[in-house]
Amino acid sequence: MKNIRYAAVAAAVGLVLTGCGDESNSGGTPSAPISGTPTPSAAPLPLTVTRTGGFAGFNDRVVVGQDGIANVSKLGKDPVKCKLDAGLLTSLTDAVKQVDWSEVGSVKPTIRYPDDMIIAVAAGGGLARLEDPKVKPLVAPVNQLLTEATVPPGKLCKPV
Repeated sequence: MKNIRYAAVAAAVGLVLTGCGDESNSGGTPSAPISGTPTPSAAPLPLTVTRTGGFAGFNDRVVVGQDGIANVSKLGKDPVKCKLDAGLLTSLTDAVKQVDWSEVGSVKPTIRYPDDMIIAVAAGGGLARLEDPKVKPLVAPVNQLLTEATVPPGKLCKPV
């Protein structure tokens, strides 16, 4: 039974991080690339956050557009769109601007051990695990996004 669960988590991680699935997002803005050579971005957003794996078997994806609309996909639930609270949007935008995305790289995070939960952020052509020191400014606002804005959406993200 454990091998089936690990295989399912690995498959889900692969699908999410390769960009398979629904590529729709707010306002027709393209989602951040998750592979290839990092490129400078004129605008700080869109920001893509994925949370996969872990003991609970997460498979979440949040794409935040310039307009503050978040497209939220969660395992086993219908995708939703919501408008982020202005304060949270400002925190995310400011944090994204503080990251030198050309230094981040674009290597897809891989599972390090069984039940490894990967929280990855992508913007400006870069992609990294949230615990990467190069994206440290994003830790607090992304954690706030995942815990207070997208459950199921929460108080910081009102349905649109």
